Amino acid sequence: MHNPVKVLIIEDEPHALMGLAELISGWGYRTETARDGVEGWEKALAWDPAIVVTDLKMPRMDGIGLLTKLAEAGSGLNANLAVIVLTAMGNIELAVDAMKLGAYDFLQKPVDATRLRTILANATRQRETEIELEVARRRLRETGVLGGLVGSSKPMREIFGLIEQIASSNVSVLITGESGTGKELVARTLHTLSARKARPFVAVNCAAIPETLIESEIFGHEKGAFTGAVERRAGCFELANGGTLLLDELAEMPAGTQAKLLRVLEERKLRRLGARTEVDVDVRVLAATNRDPDKAVAEGHLRPDLYYRLNVFHIAMPPLREHMEDLPAMVEAMIGEMNQKHGRNVSGVAPSMYDRMMSYDWPGNARELRNTVERAVVLCPDGAPLDVGHLPPGFGKGQHSELLPSDPSVVQVRVGSTVGEAEQALILRTLEAMGQNKTRAAEILGVSLKTLHNKLKEYNRSSGDQQG
Repeated sequence: MHNPVKVLIIEDEPHALMGLAELISGWGYRTETARDGVEGWEKALAWDPAIVVTDLKMPRMDGIGLLTKLAEAGSGLNANLAVIVLTAMGNIELAVDAMKLGAYDFLQKPVDATRLRTILANATRQRETEIELEVARRRLRETGVLGGLVGSSKPMREIFGLIEQIASSNVSVLITGESGTGKELVARTLHTLSARKARPFVAVNCAAIPETLIESEIFGHEKGAFTGAVERRAGCFELANGGTLLLDELAEMPAGTQAKLLRVLEERKLRRLGARTEVDVDVRVLAATNRDPDKAVAEGHLRPDLYYRLNVFHIAMPPLREHMEDLPAMVEAMIGEMNQKHGRNVSGVAPSMYDRMMSYDWPGNARELRNTVERAVVLCPDGAPLDVGHLPPGFGKGQHSELLPSDPSVVQVRVGSTVGEAEQALILRTLEAMGQNKTRAAEILGVSLKTLHNKLKEYNRSSGDQQG
């Protein structure tokens, strides 16, 4: 390193202190040592380190006390100071408390040198990330946009503030909220504003994976681990190594898999199904659920110890109906995105359309809003604003049963129809509504033009078979 990063090591056991200093110095860092929390506090003020590696159990002042004083010092220390805590086996709860006080990461004793080197490298990259985070803060102040999130309402400002505080750390975060509120967007924003941004972001929906496959999907498997395992396969943890893993719909994960997940979170090692050896993993784990987490624990859907481990910080996404003042800004941002995606040039929104949108309660939240805006952008002529004519038929009238059967733009499907029959009715009615314009119909349906042509050929063949 041209300008070695300064690392202060605080440990009351002399041999461990000397060993850590030699190890970390050998990696190119500039080190200083202290034998307890009080001496560590004094040297932190005098030496201004970029990283502090401290034991939790020490005489005179323990690691928790030191963390508290470092947090209170604020601007009196390096603005991007990262604290890594060392803890004995069985003190995971203390380590989690340290993370809540602002620690960057924790490591169990005896110290795994490879793991420590990885954490130090990540903490060093965090300093560069902080500069980018300040740029994001400036954009947020000017435009109300943070990552992929948009809003200036009180609930969203509070969420943005918490994201800014925790994005650059390695803490686990539990994200809750109704379906469609933007939980994955929060996770992606946390990843983008972290030192892990250049590494993978992997999202896995626990509710969408069959129970028989979920362990293989998350932890991976060896060849021959089970029937059908014809080759070794890396799981989501390994795919996200060095980056961020989002476990969506966590409460739908089977109890046995939750137990294995907890072990991986605590030991930072995993064993693929059918493997004899363990693999080190360096992953920041975020979790999301649309259930009330306390209720999920009480009902047995979520293990209490896993909940405690993941819920270091909690971000609760509000439903759109509770921050409707953000809707205009969200729509404008979505129009810009959809213009680019579909090669359109839609210019804003007519006041009458905003009136209709603001009077609707959006049960599908931001996801429903996005789909509505995308449909409107595709239908709207270039250069024109979106208006009420571009909203879905029957928009705002409540239940679909209120739609008039005579409405030519409504697709009605009998109970008992097959999925194929419903799909055919939707495709043919959309094509009819678009004046047989196949390109526009394919855009609205969200399929390729080739897929649409293949479907129409299939329907023509079926019709010919029936007539014959």
